[in-house]
Amino acid sequence: MTRRTDALDYHERGRAGKIEVVSSKPLTTQRHLSLAYSPGVAEPCLEIAKNPDAVWQYTARGNLVAVITNGTAVLGLGNIGPMAGKPVMEGKACLFKKFADVDVFDLEINVTDVDQFVEVVAALEPTFGGINLEDVKAPECFEIESRLRERLSIPVFHDDQHGTAIISGAALINACEVSGKQLSEINVVVSGAGASALACAQFWVSLGVERRHVTMVDSGGVIFEGRERVNEHKKMFAGPDSGARTLADALVGADVFLGLSVGGVVNQAMVKSMAANPIVFALANPDPEIAYEDAISARDDVIVATGRSDHPNQVNNVLGFPYIFRGALDARATSISEEMKIAAARALAALAHEPVSESVIDAYGGKTLTFGPEYIIPTPFDVRTLWWVAPAVAKAAQESGVARRVLKIEEYGESLKKKMGGAAYSITRDMVRGAKGNPKRIVFPEAANAKLLRAVQIIVEEGIAEPILLGRREEIEIACASAGLDFLDRVEIIEPRSDSRYLDYSKKFYELRQRKGITAAGARGQMVKSNYFGMMMLKSGDVDGLVGGLKLPFPKTVRPALEILGLKPGVKVATGMYMMALKHQVKFFADCTVNISPSAEVLADIAIQVSDTVTELGVEPRVALVSFSNFGSVRHPEVEKVQQAVALIRDARPQLIVDGEMQADIALNSEKLELQFPFSRLPRAANVLVFPSLVSGNASYKVLQALGGAQAFGPMLLGISKPVTVLQPQSSVDGIVNMTAYTVRMAQRMHH
Repeated sequence: MTRRTDALDYHERGRAGKIEVVSSKPLTTQRHLSLAYSPGVAEPCLEIAKNPDAVWQYTARGNLVAVITNGTAVLGLGNIGPMAGKPVMEGKACLFKKFADVDVFDLEINVTDVDQFVEVVAALEPTFGGINLEDVKAPECFEIESRLRERLSIPVFHDDQHGTAIISGAALINACEVSGKQLSEINVVVSGAGASALACAQFWVSLGVERRHVTMVDSGGVIFEGRERVNEHKKMFAGPDSGARTLADALVGADVFLGLSVGGVVNQAMVKSMAANPIVFALANPDPEIAYEDAISARDDVIVATGRSDHPNQVNNVLGFPYIFRGALDARATSISEEMKIAAARALAALAHEPVSESVIDAYGGKTLTFGPEYIIPTPFDVRTLWWVAPAVAKAAQESGVARRVLKIEEYGESLKKKMGGAAYSITRDMVRGAKGNPKRIVFPEAANAKLLRAVQIIVEEGIAEPILLGRREEIEIACASAGLDFLDRVEIIEPRSDSRYLDYSKKFYELRQRKGITAAGARGQMVKSNYFGMMMLKSGDVDGLVGGLKLPFPKTVRPALEILGLKPGVKVATGMYMMALKHQVKFFADCTVNISPSAEVLADIAIQVSDTVTELGVEPRVALVSFSNFGSVRHPEVEKVQQAVALIRDARPQLIVDGEMQADIALNSEKLELQFPFSRLPRAANVLVFPSLVSGNASYKVLQALGGAQAFGPMLLGISKPVTVLQPQSSVDGIVNMTAYTVRMAQRMHH
């Protein structure tokens, strides 16, 4: 339950409100200022004056939407006026940005007259790429939207009408599939006859519902031909007089109930009177027409959706408007056609059939979500909605003739994945694609872990690797059953103690370590542990790589790797590297996990190993060795160590782009580097940072992760003679999948 004081404090603290304007271009020098404003700004102005279409190229119009209200129908608050409606519009702006990276200006206009409203909004057309009308009361909203659509050459979308229609339409498609009903045959009863109810009913007809099968009920009862006091909008759903007068009458034998009215108007007896396998969409907020618990307890075969986030199947407009506008803006659509809305609904319905990602499961408290009566619509936290819905909308815009820009839809979808996934997306995508080309046998110690097993499900389904699980079969089966996973018939499960290789592996381990403190009995004791058994599998060639450490401290996974596998020929140490993914860039940090106080020789070895790995990931390394000094500005043994390491690297790898010693802010800022140290060998900011100690490396990646919002991929363990990846306890399912793909790629290269 949201407390009043919490909500008020959230909006008041710090900078008041929820939004701010941030420059998308650098503004740190006088030159920047002269380009951003006078005199440089004259050049794009002149280009646009010559060619108005250049506005999409030189301004933010193509990513800018106006959210406009007059405050006459705000949420469930009614006519509270434009100023009181501003917090809602700011919230809408936040959702646009969060879910689809669409920028918004919220505009609250003090106008209730339809003619004035239309004139004000129409005059704003040069500023925006699209108009989102919000919280405007019926019936004025119908005329306002219709007239603006006729006048403007940019999309105009009244979300209160079409947003709910699209999301509920997607839910209806899937609810009918689950219940075995056909859209063309269902009988629908609609409670409510306002903007949302009318738009939903009309859209459902576009999806395939027969208009004659729709019964609409308003505050005066069932709407039928000849009933008095029915406006022109409601008359569209005035059918022949069947004798039904009340909502209870209409629901007898109905297949679907759609509620967009007020709470508590439906009871359990009314649900029981409906047809077999009924579908109940009780969407009034905050109190549904019938409480979710009452509806599902009324009968076992009912499918229920509400507008609330605390129940399954939430019909939430945030699943629609950000992605619909994203696709419309990118196609530079002149309007949002009916075909675009249908495409959005069908894309959402299709997404609900896909396996649910770990981030969504985490957002819902670890609850497993699979297509069925309690999961007929994706959740608002499913990031995949962006690249499922927006490309479908853009494609429909092109096919319906309202697009001014032709997109290659598959490439467009990939670009949206990159937008959401950030700069690391292309690297991880290539790792996964490469792994699929030649999947290898990867062993997973400590496999009885729900998070790891969800990752293995994805790995198996996508063909990234051939997983081998170590642990007790019974525990693994129980964990899979509780998580709803079904891949066990496609993987091998090994219990080390009972495996036929246990004694042979124990003997070989004893031979390796007998002069290093291990007895024969001790060797057998170690080989019971799945991390040691897995390393022996890898050394013996029974698997191609190992991914472990999810439930163990880092040293307990690295130690058996060093004891059994040893180092690669020619390297001095094992080392750990993190790929740090920010929104627009990727940096590689080392060493962050292994070497506490490396010598100059070890630093040089770390830098070379990391550079080679970064090159294998398809990135040209630009290496900076970090210190508290800039090119001799401080005399200290720690500085001299870094200077010696740079010299050793250049001797060993003359072609490698490397420089140092330098402070981190200089290494990461091209302008500072060029201005203060024009002699530096780095042509621009470094993308590989090699730290002089474990303290500095470990602290830096964790600070960037905690305060800078960076995503840390790794640690990538380098220098071991066989492919070994050590996971962190906080690794996500997606992180485990990506690190498995990385391990497969290492195995492929070693095999080659």
